[in-house]
Amino acid sequence: MSPLQLVIGNKNYSSWSLRPWLLMKQMGIAFEEILIPLYRPETKDRILLYSPSGKVPALKEGERVVWDSLAIAEYLAEMFPRMNLWPEDPEARALARSVSAEMHSGFTALRGELPMNVRRKPAAVTMSEATKADIRRIQEIWGLCRGRYGGAGPFLFGRFSIADAMYAPVVFRFSRYAVEMNSASAAYVKSIEELPAIREWIEASASEPWIIAASEII
Repeated sequence: MSPLQLVIGNKNYSSWSLRPWLLMKQMGIAFEEILIPLYRPETKDRILLYSPSGKVPALKEGERVVWDSLAIAEYLAEMFPRMNLWPEDPEARALARSVSAEMHSGFTALRGELPMNVRRKPAAVTMSEATKADIRRIQEIWGLCRGRYGGAGPFLFGRFSIADAMYAPVVFRFSRYAVEMNSASAAYVKSIEELPAIREWIEASASEPWIIAASEII
């Protein structure tokens, strides 16, 4: 097997990059990190050297390239079947895939109004009804997963899985925009933020010099 390379964007802002990065770090999958700052004149040309989409993240294994966060997660699940990146139980696995796909394709109001900004000092903002609905739905998902499977550990399906990696950027959105949460959601957010890999991501974000003005919501 060729060494794995993961191409990502700014840690402060790139929510899509966080997902496979956290999954690989948390599961102990070795990789070389290649960080390309976003929204700069040379960004797309640099990313195109690694990925045909011109977007991050992208995973390279020799000449093979996998792009898109969920596709990378599925590829890793196939590469490392003994790690059980999806839950082992078929019913839990079906639910984990469903909620991960919903995160992948939905919650556009939340994404647009509350962009990930890891360095942001927690403070509430005015939100649309669409974003509030997204927040309610996410907490409903977390409550469902934790209610059924949380007895086995602090994550959505007990032990850490792809589903947790997919929702990790939401954790930052909830905490950085001081979103009002129920107690179960607040406990889950705390569990994710206490992960050593997340602490590493936060520290790296703090040292980045780049600013993306559109993601600096006052």
